[in-house]
Amino acid sequence: MALWKRALLSFVLVLFAAVAVAPSAGPPRAIGSGVRIAGVNVAGLDSGQAKQQIRRWFGSPLRFRMGKRRWSVSTSRLGLVVDADGAVSRAVSAESGDDIDVRVTADRKKVRAYVTALDERFGIPLQNAELVGLDDHGRPSISESKWGRAVRRGTMISAITRTLKTRIRTRLPLVMKPLKPTVTRARFGPVIVIHRGSNHLDLFEGTRPVRSFRVATGQAQYPTPTGLWHIVDMQRNPWWRPPDSDWAKGLKPIPPGPGNPLGTRWMGLSASGVGIHGTPDAASIGYSASHGCIRMFIPDATWLFDHVRIGTPVLIVPT
Repeated sequence: MALWKRALLSFVLVLFAAVAVAPSAGPPRAIGSGVRIAGVNVAGLDSGQAKQQIRRWFGSPLRFRMGKRRWSVSTSRLGLVVDADGAVSRAVSAESGDDIDVRVTADRKKVRAYVTALDERFGIPLQNAELVGLDDHGRPSISESKWGRAVRRGTMISAITRTLKTRIRTRLPLVMKPLKPTVTRARFGPVIVIHRGSNHLDLFEGTRPVRSFRVATGQAQYPTPTGLWHIVDMQRNPWWRPPDSDWAKGLKPIPPGPGNPLGTRWMGLSASGVGIHGTPDAASIGYSASHGCIRMFIPDATWLFDHVRIGTPVLIVPT
């Protein structure tokens, strides 16, 4: 056999022998004595065991309470991400006495969405007092107001986010805040009731009568609309501008002054094109003479203007 062939054969045999007797990689490296992860002793655990433990600690559901109610939510719904690999990697090379932190993040959008769902489930909308009609004596009938409650969203978002970053799963109380009505029967404010058939207007403070006025309302062809409306516009010394109606075709705007059809005060209603205003045509008061608006003597409209506000309810009834 040629010399170079013998040399090649010897090299192959030596290499085969080296591979055959090479030691196995051995068991996974264990975490050293006295090492903790998130406060728990993990000494002696291998990487896989430690990662499993970390995911179990931080993956357990969040628990809540409110009164006698108890419930929980999975961490996946809150978008929890736990860096178990990084924590174990640091723990394997840590020294005795080291306590390794676990990097934990939550999806803040998902946390906010869950808190919103809690508010929809446990919140109670407040109810302001409202004008619902007239009682048997012709006075405003006003509903009772009711307190509500809502989840303190900022507080709960912070509490959930903070709890997700620990392995401790204490039961979180659902923190609520009271919602106080802004309108009550006792302090309801002014109410206007207009009797279209008898052409008069009554002003109440809540259910208490304040003052009555003779007015003019709409002609049969242009009736004043019945129903519950509100004052949405208030103007001193208003311009009169022709409405988009057949009767006003060809007419031009009229500036403030003695001949203005609106007098010196305008209280526009949520009924389109309809308002309460003064009129220089004093002879029309007491009749169905307008194009849908409620006319008043100019001094009466000035007085009423000073005793109502934007949002004042106006109930117009047929009789």
